[in-house]
Amino acid sequence: MTSFKDREEAFENKYKHDEDLRFKTIARRNKLFGLWVAEQLGLKGEEAQQYARSVVKADMQMPGDQDVIDKVKKDVDDAGLSDLSEHRLHKRLGECFEDAKQQVMDE
Repeated sequence: MTSFKDREEAFENKYKHDEDLRFKTIARRNKLFGLWVAEQLGLKGEEAQQYARSVVKADMQMPGDQDVIDKVKKDVDDAGLSDLSEHRLHKRLGECFEDAKQQVMDE
């Protein structure tokens, strides 16, 4: 018979595992999104990698995704890429989440 303590520990372990996967997925999503934006900005190689890292760091500003969108939107606006609307950026961020989720699950 399983004790309440065993069930509680199992629940806590599952919660920790799920949170770890969520964190990895969001960090991967932000990196993929940053690499996509870097490509739109014409960045390649190490510059693109650095830009992607800056997008990952931007997500530490406040809860939610708006800090990432705000950073990227400012960068694309500064570069004169008016075709990258906030709506399009949100859509692409969602696509990157799906890609990241699949990549993390495949690891």
